[in-house]
Amino acid sequence: MIELYQKEDCPFCAKVRRKLDDLQLDWISRTSPKGSPQREFLLKIGGKEMVPFLVDQDHGTSMYESDDIIEYLEKTYG
Repeated sequence: MIELYQKEDCPFCAKVRRKLDDLQLDWISRTSPKGSPQREFLLKIGGKEMVPFLVDQDHGTSMYESDDIIEYLEKTYG
C-alpha cells in the first residue's frame, strides 16, 4: 500500500499526486494540515512535519522531498 501524506494546496504534493496517477498506482491520500495528528505522526516516523511524505509499505520505504519521491516511483513502478 502506498500512502501520501500531503496538502491539497501544496505544489510539491501536486507533482507527486500527478506521478502516482500517471503510473496508475493505487494510493491513499492522508491530508495533513499543520497541527493535525498526521503531522505529529510524520514527526514521529520521519523526524519532520514536512509534506509530501510517501510511505510504501510493500517495499518498506518512506521518504520526503517530491523529486526524490518521483524518482523512487519511476524506478520502482515505472
